[in-house]
Amino acid sequence: MENFIFSINVTFPIFLVMVLGYFLKQIGMLDEHFVTVANKFNFKVTLPFMLFRDISSVDIKGCFDLKYVLFCAIASSVCFWVTWGLTRLFMKDKSMRGAFVQASFRSSAAVMGLAFIDNIYGSSVMGPLMIIGAVPLYNIYSVIVLTFEAEEEEGAARDTGKIRQAFINILKNPIIISIALGLVVSLLGIDFPVIIDKTVENVAKMATPLALVALGAGFEGRKALAKIKPTLVAAFIKLIAQAAIFLPIAAALGFKGEKMIAILIMLAAPTTPSCYIMAKNMKNDGVLTASIVVATTFLAAFTLTGWIYLLKVIGWIG
Repeated sequence: MENFIFSINVTFPIFLVMVLGYFLKQIGMLDEHFVTVANKFNFKVTLPFMLFRDISSVDIKGCFDLKYVLFCAIASSVCFWVTWGLTRLFMKDKSMRGAFVQASFRSSAAVMGLAFIDNIYGSSVMGPLMIIGAVPLYNIYSVIVLTFEAEEEEGAARDTGKIRQAFINILKNPIIISIALGLVVSLLGIDFPVIIDKTVENVAKMATPLALVALGAGFEGRKALAKIKPTLVAAFIKLIAQAAIFLPIAAALGFKGEKMIAILIMLAAPTTPSCYIMAKNMKNDGVLTASIVVATTFLAAFTLTGWIYLLKVIGWIG
């Protein structure tokens, strides 16, 4: 019961902020223009600030674990490529593919994951290490799949043009740039003046609530209901299937405790709200993405509770 209440306290406040955004849209306080501007602002400013803050503040050299980082990177890569391959085989509606793949493999590692780890273990170094191993790949793979599966306009370039465009999009991606800058600052041990640190902190704090409000405001309930089947399939992949495959492998490699919890978050946390922002900005299915984010955030209170209970019973976490 204690684990269930803990999970509820982590996931439901996030879910309720999305509900608030939806309610404010329904009463006319927020509109489509707000959603568009907020999504762009989040993608280009607040989310990059948050990731830069999280990574630059950690002593990467002092706590670096190559085996652990490589496992996070390889597991994330396998989840992405297998999901994309199966989606191309079995999903008939091409317009949903990019959104489905991104939302199925990409966890809320930074937004929700660190909060979960901190609640269990206090200040964590394994969380940022997991972010280094997984989040850059999350964004690179998301750019690739969203570029290749985007709605094609008349006269769109062939695959060679898409490869070039995907590479350009990766280099221009603000989130990837912020992670790279955070790594540089951490490795060089750069200390900014207090005025800079507080400014970064204040902007970073806006990322999660603004992303959730915008996602709720942009949620289209009736259209989402029409896509309930792919939403539930994606939720199963995101919350259950990936963890069921890779947690035993992680245990066999000797990962326990804080490392295992960080891996659980990487594999089975809800889909990150930034999926919705990227899908909307890259001409993919925003309705399906929002539906998956909302569904996984709600269901995670139950599935993560189950995973934590199971890991404790087995003895993989303390």
